[in-house]
Amino acid sequence: MIQNIAISTIKAIAIKAIAVNISFGLMASVAWAQVDLNQATEIELDGLKGLGPAMTRQIIDARQKAPFRDWPDVMQRVKGIGPKKAASLSEQGIRVQGQTYGQAPSASPKKP
Repeated sequence: MIQNIAISTIKAIAIKAIAVNISFGLMASVAWAQVDLNQATEIELDGLKGLGPAMTRQIIDARQKAPFRDWPDVMQRVKGIGPKKAASLSEQGIRVQGQTYGQAPSASPKKP
């Protein structure tokens, strides 16, 4: 009887440990996912460190008028996003037109 209780307790602990590892793995993969600011959902934006509901709403309102061209465009159009916040968002996986903050936009090939 005691042996059966011990085995079922060990199984329960193992199942919980597996569930916790899966949860942390999923959270880590979401945290490192790259998302374009022009495509990010309200939930994705609101879940980022440094963005709350008000700034998330500003971003969505600004991009509905016109998509963001680059990070300087974001900083100009969204009050509260400056170099520090842009760097933080970029580190969390946010991109603007595929670019990280501080990354020079790809130059289009020159025509001969």
